[in-house]
Amino acid sequence: MAAPAPRRASADPPRAAPARRAEPPTDAHSYERGLTQARARRRARIEHQREKKRARIRFLVLLVGLVFLAIFIGLSIWEKIEAVFGL
Repeated sequence: MAAPAPRRASADPPRAAPARRAEPPTDAHSYERGLTQARARRRARIEHQREKKRARIRFLVLLVGLVFLAIFIGLSIWEKIEAVFGL
């Protein structure tokens, strides 16, 4: 029995098969559902940005109020200290 003949390398090496084309969705309402979800995400993102802006404003107003209160109390205490010690 004779040995099998060696295989010659072909000019083109084997390649992978081309990717399959995506088939259109079978659900007729998926496009509308996708639009609805995208709109809801956009609305939620915008509302989140607005809420962050409101929170920053509330924080700054509270901070200014506390600084004002601290200065007011400090000056009041300083006035009492001057009256007691005659500074």
